[in-house]
Amino acid sequence: MTDTVPATDLAKDLDRAIGFTIPERHARGRMVRLGPALDVILAAHAYPPAIEALLAEALTLAALLGSTLKDAGGQLTLQTQTQNGVVRLLVCDYRGGELRGYIQYDEDKLAEVGPNPSLFALFGTGYLAITFDQAATKERYQGIVPLDGDSLAAAAESYFLQSEQIPSLVRLGMNRDAAGKLIAGGLFLQHLPEGEVGRERLHTRLDHPEWEHVEALGSTMGADELADASITLETLVWRLFNEEEEVRVLGSVALSRGCRCDPAYITSVLSKFGPEERADMADEQGVITVDCAFCSIKFPVPLSDFITPPL
Repeated sequence: MTDTVPATDLAKDLDRAIGFTIPERHARGRMVRLGPALDVILAAHAYPPAIEALLAEALTLAALLGSTLKDAGGQLTLQTQTQNGVVRLLVCDYRGGELRGYIQYDEDKLAEVGPNPSLFALFGTGYLAITFDQAATKERYQGIVPLDGDSLAAAAESYFLQSEQIPSLVRLGMNRDAAGKLIAGGLFLQHLPEGEVGRERLHTRLDHPEWEHVEALGSTMGADELADASITLETLVWRLFNEEEEVRVLGSVALSRGCRCDPAYITSVLSKFGPEERADMADEQGVITVDCAFCSIKFPVPLSDFITPPL
């Protein structure tokens, strides 16, 4: 196995994703770990512990899936559709190593379900939409799966099995450091999909011994290891697959909080509305206040910014 640990502070391997392949087993994978980037996103809202943990899990999943995009300008979006649950809306996305996300929830219902609610208690009858947008080709791929398992990781596995017929394994783990900040990590393994050179079509076989071997090894990865910043991601890959003939560790991707709101962008969006519509949005002082749901920053935009001076 080739070890390609980057020149970084190995005592704290955080906000990073790596890819790897296991050629002889026809499998590929990703590993991620989030720390300071996760803290910045969570700090924008005073989430209670159960909601904070759910969003951390969703952001880790978004980083795992999004970092597989080959298109640098592509975007991965996770969004829930729910009924009768605590969570009204969960949305997060990944683009070019940047993550953002937020949750809307019912405080009264949250108080009723206790400190450690199940996925069903949080979402009720819910669905998870996973969308891949390819910037280069303008193509969009979306799959919707029910949230009827015990975790978002299980829903993601169902997505790849149902939508793409690709056996997959997703493991997520969280812990708090000495300062009480959340650390989250994830593992994503896949059997190489149909169409890969030399691979049989998956549905033509009833068993997949190569994949079953990889899946069994991946299932031994503990949540505590995934969220342990003192263990490099490359070391975790080595722990799982050191007996394989070859494991190729791919490049590293830096992860960060990346809300795309800014005054210029918001003004450009508002400029698409007519003068009367903008007037209806403004307060008595003639200012439109736009509140970004992701980063919780308020942007005041005076109506005078839209007045075009006479020629």
